[in-house]
Amino acid sequence: MSDMETATELRQAAVELDARIAPIDWSTPDPRAVAFRFAAPSGSLAAWSLGDPDDPRVVLVPGATGSKEDFLLLAPPLVDAGYFVQSYDLAGQYESHGAGPSPLTGRWDYPLYVDDMIAFLESGAPAHVLGYSFAGVVAQLVVARRPELVRSLTLLTAPPLTGNVFRGIKIVGALSRFIPPHQAAGLMLWGITTNKNGVDESRLRFVRDRLALTRRESVDDIMALMMDVPDVTAQVATAGIPLLIATGEHDLWPVRLHAEYADRIGAELAVYRTGHSPCETTPNQLALDMIRTFQTAEQPA
Repeated sequence: MSDMETATELRQAAVELDARIAPIDWSTPDPRAVAFRFAAPSGSLAAWSLGDPDDPRVVLVPGATGSKEDFLLLAPPLVDAGYFVQSYDLAGQYESHGAGPSPLTGRWDYPLYVDDMIAFLESGAPAHVLGYSFAGVVAQLVVARRPELVRSLTLLTAPPLTGNVFRGIKIVGALSRFIPPHQAAGLMLWGITTNKNGVDESRLRFVRDRLALTRRESVDDIMALMMDVPDVTAQVATAGIPLLIATGEHDLWPVRLHAEYADRIGAELAVYRTGHSPCETTPNQLALDMIRTFQTAEQPA
C-alpha cells in the first residue's frame, strides 16, 4: 500500500470516528488524567496531564471563556499516538478564576498571559503547542519571544489578522470598530449562554456552569486585547518550527483569511466541515493533522 493510500485510509477512519461522536459529560475528566495546580506568575492555574511524561510533550491551551475540558476528545488520540498531553485554564477563566489580574496594570493583559504560558512551558520539556482562538494570539507572542520552548505550533481557529481582529468576522466585522470591549464580551457571552452554537444539552450545561466561575472582567480584557493584536508575523514565520493552521468551514473568520495568513507565515492549512470548535466536533481529524505536524518537527535535521 502506498503512502498516499495509507494517508487516505487514516483520514477516512478519522472522519468516521468524528461522525460517531456522542454526547459526553464535559465536567468529568478522563479517568487517566492527573489534575494539578500550577503556580504561574498570575497565580494558581488549574491543569491536567494525560499520558506518559517520558513521551514527547504537547500543550493544549484554551481560549477566552474556554477551559482545559475543551480538549477532552482531542487529548486521547494524541496520547494513543505516543504523546504526553497537558492543558491548563487561562488566568481568570473557569478553575483558574482566582489568577490575575496583573498587579502592575490591574488588568488581564498580554504580559500576564505570555508570562504564564512561558512559565508553563519552562516547567517541562519543549512542547508541541496548540493555541485555541485567543490562545493562538498568546502562543504566537511566546514563539516570537522564546521560540526554543515550542517544537511546533498549531493555531486552532485563531484570529488570522492583527490589530482589531474582529474586523474580519463574517457579517458583523464592519461594525467591530464601534463596539467597546465590554459590549463585545457581553454579545459573546449572550451567544454562548443562549446556545447560538447549537451544542447538545450536556455541553450547554457545562459551559453555563463554567461561565459562573469565569471572571467577567477577564473576558472584557481579552476582548480589548483582541482589538489590539500585535503583529509578530515575521517572527513566527522565521521561528524555524512547523506551523499548522486548523479551522472550520464555518469559523468566525472566513477560510479565505485563514488561508492568506497561512501563506504569510508558511503554515500548513487544514479545514474541516465544522465551525469554531474542531477540537470538540472533529477531534480525530485534527489530531491526525497535528501528529503529522509533530512528526515534521521530530525529523532529524
